Amino acid sequence: MKLKTIAALVLASVCVHAAFAQEVLETGSRKPMPAEWIDKDTGHRVMRLSGVDGHPISNWYFHNNPFIQQLHDEGDKMVFQDRAGGDAQIFTLNLRTHKVEQVTNEPGQKRVLPMIARKTREVLWQAGDTIYATSVDTHATRKLYTFPAGKRGGLATINADGTMFAGSYAAPEQMEINRKYPKKSDYFNRIYDAHLLNSIFTINIATGEFKVVHEENNWLGHIQFSPTDPDVLMFCHEGPWHKVDRIWRYNIKDQSTTLMHKRTMDMEIAGHEGFSPDGKSIWFDLQRPRGEKFYFAGADVKDGHEIASYELARDEWSIHYAVAPGEKMFAGDGGDPTQVAKAPNGMFIYAFYPEGNRFRSEKLVNMKAHGYRDLEPNVHFTPDGKWVVFGGTFEGRHETYAVEIAKAKTK
Repeated sequence: MKLKTIAALVLASVCVHAAFAQEVLETGSRKPMPAEWIDKDTGHRVMRLSGVDGHPISNWYFHNNPFIQQLHDEGDKMVFQDRAGGDAQIFTLNLRTHKVEQVTNEPGQKRVLPMIARKTREVLWQAGDTIYATSVDTHATRKLYTFPAGKRGGLATINADGTMFAGSYAAPEQMEINRKYPKKSDYFNRIYDAHLLNSIFTINIATGEFKVVHEENNWLGHIQFSPTDPDVLMFCHEGPWHKVDRIWRYNIKDQSTTLMHKRTMDMEIAGHEGFSPDGKSIWFDLQRPRGEKFYFAGADVKDGHEIASYELARDEWSIHYAVAPGEKMFAGDGGDPTQVAKAPNGMFIYAFYPEGNRFRSEKLVNMKAHGYRDLEPNVHFTPDGKWVVFGGTFEGRHETYAVEIAKAKTK
């Protein structure tokens, strides 16, 4: 046999062995778990995503995008913040090679903002009153905006072409309620019942123009720009979900607002809303009524008409959901028995597949060792659609993981 053939066979044998190298374990049965393992209850491969020197990295909120898609075949990247040389810096984790790369080098305290400028491939961060953008490719940093004195608002999102920020601020009386009653159980209904003036603003990055575009005497939150249309954003009416028609679309060009879902019965709730990857629809948790019938529903961004409503079993209900490109697949992060669904066996990361007007579910990770009240998993699809990224506490601290959607090959 020729040497090249022997070498090829040896390499193939090594690759096959590597494919079967992960241990089959109950998730959370060890502290720490290995870097990779196969969940014995689901048959799916799970890996820990670690930062500098193995430090934990935080998982972003479900509707915020932490990923930079690859340009060629170098691998998609996930953005996170860690410390280097004593200062908070921004890094990327290559999801293919697991290589960690430092993006920012500026000294001093900074905060990574929960948004990425996709068109310019920049991560956004704030130091003091100033917003900066740093390229993940060249690491060049530029200043985008400095808040004038007395006008510092809470930035929430950047639009699809990277030209405009949006955020919100509330009347001083609302801030005083927050200060006086710091627990959510104490401030939540008080703020809702107060109906104080809330404002949504935009900032033109090129000109620095700060403009209030929408105001009303309702508690406003969850400001999100469309991932594809730079003139469309979404906001919600905060408060007890069974008392509010929560989800609204706003068009910057014509200043129109459109309700995305109108409640039709007592105790109906809709919330935890987010755009589809193509920006054409908005998806949300829907319960008719609360805690009894569970759906994941989508509405057309243009006029708010319902495009789909998939029913779930009680155990399949999830705190948050993620939408894959093409809307042919979804993911959920489950919930423990204390959540709204009171699910007796709902502590799983799920994949969902539409079949008619229902979801067919597949369990990806058993989360029974995870503390849902300590950390909401907040599922995300990776840009290639092959993994679901989520947070977990089953190793005794907050970590971020990825589970492969395809079943693992085991002996």
